[in-house]
Amino acid sequence: MAKIIEKQVKKEDVKEKEVEEKVEENLNEEKLTSGKQIKDIQDLPGIGPQAAEKLFNANYRTLESVAVASPMELKEVAGLGDGTADKAIKAARDALEMGFESASKIQKRRSTVGKITTGSTSLDELLGGGVETQSITEVYGKMASGKTQWCFQLCVTAQLPKEQGGLNGKILYIDTESSFRPERVSQIAEMRGLDPQKVLKNVFVARAYNADHQMLLTEKADELIKEKNVKLLIVDSLIAQFRAEYIGRGKLAERQQKLNQHMRQLMKLAEAHNISVLVTNQVMSRPDILFGDPTAPVGGNVVGHASKTRLYLRKSKATKRIAKLVDSPNLPDGETVYQITEKGIEDA
Repeated sequence: MAKIIEKQVKKEDVKEKEVEEKVEENLNEEKLTSGKQIKDIQDLPGIGPQAAEKLFNANYRTLESVAVASPMELKEVAGLGDGTADKAIKAARDALEMGFESASKIQKRRSTVGKITTGSTSLDELLGGGVETQSITEVYGKMASGKTQWCFQLCVTAQLPKEQGGLNGKILYIDTESSFRPERVSQIAEMRGLDPQKVLKNVFVARAYNADHQMLLTEKADELIKEKNVKLLIVDSLIAQFRAEYIGRGKLAERQQKLNQHMRQLMKLAEAHNISVLVTNQVMSRPDILFGDPTAPVGGNVVGHASKTRLYLRKSKATKRIAKLVDSPNLPDGETVYQITEKGIEDA
């Protein structure tokens, strides 16, 4: 008899708990419909204190970060159910009014795009004013084509005042091949009349030891961008760690999936914080191309679609280099000649 009573009490407790959960769900639904009440991730439907803490630890700290996330991401980091993840994302998007909008609004937002000078007038003209914010710029080429020199150059020019072609900001540099040389950055700064030590203090470098570490550094960059007034994020090189770890056709799909996730992270940072993202990429030779240049960037369509501006760099005579604009949403294809000297990138 006592056992029967105990079972009935347990059943009643379970029912009571289910009722409480239903009430909480209804309250969250009311928050969803009100829209304006949603000001923080804890206000989202289905996001309790524990889920909010998990999201915060995974760098989903704003409504914007949740709004641009996929349901799969939220399920993995916070253990949300399918329906809850969908509702949370929809509520965040509704609160931020992320539906259809007029082209004039987009034009207004595009007016905030900044440009970083390359140091060469002809290169800046090719790029429509310089390396732009809110998107990823990719430079690729063979060894000694000058890819890393672009990184060193922009470490300096990004710190210039806006009237001089800079963004008056700091730089995050993810070094995957141990190729960062502070003495070269110092040399370029000194040749351009800047204080080398001051310039170096504004460049924050992290060495990435594998692909997962590289992706983790990108996640951590979100915090530093806000704290340090960062205007440029550099990844040199994008593909090196992925290419070394995922060898053979059997691991190609897994590599491309991770690479796609990494490019998505970089794109989010560029758009959310209005910063420039510069990535360098390696190349491979395509044996199926019988005529013309068989050189192709590594990473396939995953990198190609995510990079909004793509430049192919080639070595010419002596210090001269050739930059070819391969892809851009708003600029015509073209190429120009420039040179790399002690001062960095200059007109030929």
